[in-house]
Amino acid sequence: MENERVILGIDPGTTIMGYGVIRETAGVPEVVTLGYIDLAKLQDHPLKLKKIFERTLQLIDQYLPDEIAIESPFYGRNVQSMLKLGRAQGVAMAAGLYRSVPIFEYAPLKIKLSITGYGNSSKQQVASVLKRQLKMDELPVNLDATDGLAAALCHFYRSPFSETKAGYKTWKDYVNKNRDRLKK
Repeated sequence: MENERVILGIDPGTTIMGYGVIRETAGVPEVVTLGYIDLAKLQDHPLKLKKIFERTLQLIDQYLPDEIAIESPFYGRNVQSMLKLGRAQGVAMAAGLYRSVPIFEYAPLKIKLSITGYGNSSKQQVASVLKRQLKMDELPVNLDATDGLAAALCHFYRSPFSETKAGYKTWKDYVNKNRDRLKK
């Protein structure tokens, strides 16, 4: 459909990778699916990366997203953890690039801020707000799934003005560059 857009959100991790898919129809987001991949049973790091790549390709092939929103690694004290998390993110991004899906990266603080209005929100706070905003009946057992969904919804909220997309900085700038999208 012309007024439809599908966004795959990914919260990368080497123990658990959360994901969520939303469909935007006429400016209204709805949840298509959300879930997580449990990688804890895999001991070998390269096998975890392979699983992330394969599952991300499966999600892309199944839901045909127009765009992917991915959470960027946060800066922690443990360099090894950061390295592993960066690899997980890179592999998920590579899967999107392999299928020619545009990728947009958001810092955890920016995702939380766009969902709850507070950049240091807990996973539970983010999940609770998502449940209300997207009219979800219940929350998943693992909140990494809602973190993936939060990345997708963050992109939905921010994408008309995303500098990485088209350089929009204000509503006026957006309107001037998109006159054909305005309803009369």
